[in-house]
Amino acid sequence: METEGTLAPESPEAARDEYDALVPTAKVAVRETAKAMEFDRDEYSERVTGDVVETVRDALFASLLRVHVGSREEFDDWLDDHPSYDADVIGSGNVGRVVWHPVPFADVVVAATWENEREAALGTLRRYAFGDVYREHLDGDEDSGDEDSGGDEDSGGDEDSGGDEDSGGDDKPAADGPADDDVASDAEPDDAADDGEP
Repeated sequence: METEGTLAPESPEAARDEYDALVPTAKVAVRETAKAMEFDRDEYSERVTGDVVETVRDALFASLLRVHVGSREEFDDWLDDHPSYDADVIGSGNVGRVVWHPVPFADVVVAATWENEREAALGTLRRYAFGDVYREHLDGDEDSGDEDSGGDEDSGGDEDSGGDEDSGGDDKPAADGPADDDVASDAEPDDAADDGEP
C-alpha cells in the first residue's frame, strides 16, 4: 500500500483552517497564470473573478488530500480494521486496485477503483471527496475565509465555478460552486499597469 498527499483533517474546523490557509496560494497561482497569459489590467479585472480564485483554491485543497493506494485486498483489510467507517466506493467492483481517503469526522471512507489509469483514479477520488464530503463543511461556516480575502472591490462572482470535466469516468459530482464571492478582490496583479504587465 502507498500513501500520497498531506491533507487529512481530523475535524470540520481543521478542514476549514486548511481551506482558509490556501487563499493566498490560490491568489498567487491565479496572478502568476494571468501574468504568463499577458493579461493587462482591464482583461484581468474582467476575467479574474472570485469564482476563478475559488476554483483554484478548491482544486488545491482536493489535490492535497492524503490518499492510500493499494489492492482490493488491502482496502478490505483497511475496512476490517476500521469498522466504524462507511465505505462510499465509486467505480467497478471487478477491478483489483483501489484508492481511498478516510474522513474521520464524517465516519466515511471514499474510494475509487481502477485498473490502469492510476492518476485519473486519484484525481477522481480527490474531487469526489471534496465535492461530496468536504464541501458541505467548508460552506457551512459563515466567515468562509473572509479574513484572508482582502477588500470588497469588484471581483465578479459568477455562479458557476467551472468544475473539472475530466473526472476519470465517475458519475458522481465534483466540487460545485464557490464559497466566497470576494476572494479574488486582492488577487489583482501587484503592478498591473497600462503597459500590459500584470
